Amino acid sequence: MARRTGYASLPLHSGRAPAWLFQRMVRLSREILTFLAAEHGVEEVLRRLADPFWFQAFGCVLGFDWHSSGVTTTVCGAVKEGLKGLDRELGLYAAGGKGATSRKTPHEVTAACERLGRDPGSLIYASRMAAKVDSAAVQDGYQLYHHAFFFTAAGEWAVVQQGMNDASGRARRYHWLSPNVTSFVEEPHDAVCCDVRAEGLNLVARESAGARDGCAQLAARPPEETLALVSKVPSLALPSRHALLPGFDVSGRHLQSILLETYERPPANFEALLGREGVGPRTVRALALASELVFGTPVSTRDPARFAFAHGGKDGIPYPVDRQTYDRTIQVLSQALNRASVDRSEKVQAFKRLGRFASPGPGPREDG
Repeated sequence: MARRTGYASLPLHSGRAPAWLFQRMVRLSREILTFLAAEHGVEEVLRRLADPFWFQAFGCVLGFDWHSSGVTTTVCGAVKEGLKGLDRELGLYAAGGKGATSRKTPHEVTAACERLGRDPGSLIYASRMAAKVDSAAVQDGYQLYHHAFFFTAAGEWAVVQQGMNDASGRARRYHWLSPNVTSFVEEPHDAVCCDVRAEGLNLVARESAGARDGCAQLAARPPEETLALVSKVPSLALPSRHALLPGFDVSGRHLQSILLETYERPPANFEALLGREGVGPRTVRALALASELVFGTPVSTRDPARFAFAHGGKDGIPYPVDRQTYDRTIQVLSQALNRASVDRSEKVQAFKRLGRFASPGPGPREDG
């Protein structure tokens, strides 16, 4: 798995990839992933999609803006489109996407599983929990707007999803890989990529275990007791993390209805609480802060981002380049390009982009 690999600023860009470019991205991504699946197996394809360094290089080779937040949505869209018609042959499927398309993920997973003759339940649960964690259990200032779910016929999966921060104009990408997820609510990510670090509410941090238990306990109490505790939170002289939780105000009626439901059917643990319909960021935040008040279990403010977006770092800022991973990425993509059955001119341009990505200069230029 890639480690700290370098740095690139990924500004939010508006607009869409032009049709001529996207069509070529679809063809080239299909050829590269077909080669990887044939040579290394579909599980390796998932692993690479979950590797933020490889994913960024992949987007560069396909021809999208190397530094744009749109690389996430456009590359995932090209891969999804490229797998159509090949998914059953490869045993590799893609669901979800940007905005409203992300909400179709359960339907798309179910449709694929019906053809496979397998129960879609565990895959739908994994997709839903990954989205719930990154929208409610990790409150880092980024609003999710893209969710791509890749899975194999054998049931392994990877998630690539992204959030945006309108105030800073930056994006944050979250990578998940099923073999590395031993718990959905304790350090579940394969990587969280962002070039901006800040404190927030991180209930999936290992050190937040007490707070998670406290949330589940409070959710099982009579609603009036928990609401009374929540009402005291805003006036407390809490540590700086309180000031870092914008929009704390919670609709009393909404929270009361949620707490009544959790009181009547107490959640077994925090994961069960998080998975409940209607339990969102504000409910989780209210319970977490009330838990600190009652049980003295502070929520971690450690930023879950462990990777800067993948490029540069030749001067060691913010991290030294992982040369072994870097070289391996270039080698694998070069092999895939050599085997790709696409127009020669497209292949030549892809090699040029890969060459610029691999150059020791200040960074690749925008291409396309």
